[in-house]
Amino acid sequence: MTLTVAGDAVPIRVDARGVALVGDTRVPLDTVIYEFQDGAGPEEIVRRFDTLQLADVYAVIAYYLRHKADVDAYLEDRRRLAAEVRAEAERRFPPEEFRERLLKRRAAR
Repeated sequence: MTLTVAGDAVPIRVDARGVALVGDTRVPLDTVIYEFQDGAGPEEIVRRFDTLQLADVYAVIAYYLRHKADVDAYLEDRRRLAAEVRAEAERRFPPEEFRERLLKRRAAR
């Protein structure tokens, strides 16, 4: 038997909001890469996120290792956006005021 080698598509898709997701799941690329960077192997990542397929996690990690600069730039953009959203939420809903309201509700019970 002859082995036919064909390249599989990378199991990353981008949703309408511009978020890269792994395979047919709602698990963001960010999550898989951060888990990998924290020392988790593909099997452990799949145990933590059971909707992921092991082959997809391996493929995503391989893609990351081959395209590190591009993925790191994407991750940095996502971190920057998250910081902007967090700052806007804190501006609109100051944490101190929110905490005070929660404490008042608790005391009223």
